[in-house]
Amino acid sequence: MQRDTAENKQRNTMLKVYNTLTRKKETFKPIKDREVSLYTCGPTVYNYAHIGNFRAYIFGDLLKRYLEYKGYKVNHVMNLTDVDDKTIAGSQKEGVKLGEFTERYSTYFFEDIKTLNIEPADTYPKATGHISGMAAIIKKLLKKGLAYRAADGIYYSISKFRGYGKLAQLEKTQLKAGARVLKDEYDKESAQDFALWKFWDKEDGEVFWETELGRGRPGWHIECSAMSTCYLGQPFDIHTGGIDLMFPHHENEIAQSEGAYGKKFVNYWMHCAHLIVDGKKMSKSLGNFYTLRDLLEKGYSPKAIRYLLLATHYRQQLNFTFEELKAATRTVEGLIDFKSRLAEPKPDIKSKGKPIEMVIKKHMSCFEKALDDDLNISEALAAIFELVREGNRLMAEEGLNRKEAGKIIRALERADKVLGILEEEKVNPEKEIEELVMRREDARKMKNWKEADRIRELLKQKNIILEDTKEGIRYRKPL
Repeated sequence: MQRDTAENKQRNTMLKVYNTLTRKKETFKPIKDREVSLYTCGPTVYNYAHIGNFRAYIFGDLLKRYLEYKGYKVNHVMNLTDVDDKTIAGSQKEGVKLGEFTERYSTYFFEDIKTLNIEPADTYPKATGHISGMAAIIKKLLKKGLAYRAADGIYYSISKFRGYGKLAQLEKTQLKAGARVLKDEYDKESAQDFALWKFWDKEDGEVFWETELGRGRPGWHIECSAMSTCYLGQPFDIHTGGIDLMFPHHENEIAQSEGAYGKKFVNYWMHCAHLIVDGKKMSKSLGNFYTLRDLLEKGYSPKAIRYLLLATHYRQQLNFTFEELKAATRTVEGLIDFKSRLAEPKPDIKSKGKPIEMVIKKHMSCFEKALDDDLNISEALAAIFELVREGNRLMAEEGLNRKEAGKIIRALERADKVLGILEEEKVNPEKEIEELVMRREDARKMKNWKEADRIRELLKQKNIILEDTKEGIRYRKPL
């Protein structure tokens, strides 16, 4: 017989999530008991990801971490879009092969998610590795009459798919010809239909695949249908992404996948709201466009950045400001300081027995209850701050012995399995420096001088001197 432990009780609480498909909160029930299949729309690897992108990825990380906290085994897939108009244009501008270009920005992306303490996905499929799967789906759609050939490619006929518009809750009468908002960057023929396969033209250069469909390359939307189905099957449990992807990208994924296989694609759709900066849309022309590396160069810590991107409910618009980032820095520093003081040697203070356990149980219960309510992060954080406030009061008024302080530390560490802002990264200093030097050399070879200078500054902060020699780069600490 299974013991009725606090952990087992916690696992049995019901998680409710807001399903974009139904526009309501629903009790989460996975297809397989205690297992969750999760797909996240990942980056298009043509540039550095910006803080709006990372807001969506941190939301996905919070969801995944909480599912694991509740005892689920999560199979997480995040795709890399390494062939589309942007990646082709970027590689051609630099005069390098597509694979070399996208591999560089994939590396930067993985460095960034590690910096933000985002748990890695189980699988990171690349679009270029799944062309045959895309072709197979397109052939099914052609056979069913849901797709047709045009002069420049193969298109999906949305008028033939009865359920089109159900995710964005659009009626077909709203999809008017000529409505530019409905066009994606591959669609050259119709404002309604979207491209599944683009036939090769000279603008694509050396980027093409020879398939039964003809020489060409995939449309953006078909990539996610092929990769998610390949690794998670159909249907799968949860699909996440930014709200900007709901239409047309996710709507088109549904049309492709359900049209081809004749069954439901995804059970729960969860979308993260936009990030704006100082009340305005983030834009390079406005000078308010920031990558993670921009913020690191300004001296902000990864933990503070993660906290700020995490601390607003995922379905609420996040207004990023530097004042809020400074406040996040103070908050994280306060939490770390509190945990450090708990770990300091304590005199022999009389134990309070159950009262400290009751305090912890009360606030951790509130933490879990909040997250069970569609990841209500503000209420969850409030519960942790109450635990900290109570802990500070006890330390100031009565003192805590080692055992009591240890119980609070373990509660904080348990909560941080979800939050990811307190844990200390274990790094081999020598290995870290070697990796930074190698990354700087790679940036120099790619003539990415801004990145090379950024890494040089990081090394300087670590008291490392770089020396260019005939044999290559050497590094040392000052004598």
